[in-house]
Formats: sequence, C-alpha cells, structure tokens
Amino acid sequence: MNLADTHNDIKEVNLAYLMLAQNMVRADREGAIFRLGISDEIADILDRLTPGQVLKMASSDMLICNFRFDDTLLLNLLSNHERERGVGHIHAAILAAGKPVESVA
Repeated sequence: MNLADTHNDIKEVNLAYLMLAQNMVRADREGAIFRLGISDEIADILDRLTPGQVLKMASSDMLICNFRFDDTLLLNLLSNHERERGVGHIHAAILAAGKPVESVA
C-alpha cells in the first residue's frame, strides 16, 4: 500500500465517520454522545456542519475519529466470543460510559 492509497483510505473513513456521527447526533443526541464518546460541544459542532464543511474536514489526511483501542479490558469484553457475550457487551458499555468524553481544546 502506498502513501496515496493510505491518504485516500483515511479520507474515506473520515467522510463515513462524519456523516454517521452527524446523522446519529441529529437522530438521537444523547445516544450519539454516549456511543461516540463526544461532548455536548462536539455534538453541537457536528450538528451544525454544512455538507461542504463535512467534505472539507473529511479531505484531511489526518484521521478525525478516535477509536477506543486504548483500554485492554474494554477490547477484551467486546471481543469475547463466549456464550455470555451479552453480559460482556453490557459491562463494556458501562466501562465506556465512565470514560471522559472528548472536548474541543
């Protein structure tokens, strides 16, 4: 994979994330804030973005979204393939809810 492919892939992820996040915020603000791990301020910004602004932000070669891969326990709970999988997902949701949200610096 060359650098141009990587940049294009990042732009596609950015666009998909921004469109999904914006739709989530507009459909169910509180649910989106919880699921995306964002603050009210970020939700306001996402809600107000025009399509042109979304495209401009997505064209960055820097990944915009923030993955929750920094918590080993959370990842293990979500990737658990045992019979009681639902319990693990509920526990993971509780852990994720306790994490601080992202804010605009």
